[in-house]
Amino acid sequence: MNADEPVRLPIDGVLDLHAFSPKDVKDLVTEYIEECLRRGITDIRIIHGKGTGILKGTVHSLLEKNPHVAGFKDAGMGGGGWGATEVRLRTTR
Repeated sequence: MNADEPVRLPIDGVLDLHAFSPKDVKDLVTEYIEECLRRGITDIRIIHGKGTGILKGTVHSLLEKNPHVAGFKDAGMGGGGWGATEVRLRTTR
């Protein structure tokens, strides 16, 4: 695969950021949310890992500013604990 080729992600409500560069996170999270909404997915989980907390902070900052986000919280222990964030998206009905 060419490094310049776009990466195809399954759109299933789970976004794992481990394979991506931190510089790509802003656009990636925003585009993933928009695509989930187009597909009728309103509950998503973003896996950012535990690490130092910097990536989690970036993700939470993006979510706070996104008008499509109704709310978010740390995932439960079965969903990654504080290494993942559960997001509820607004529906446009």
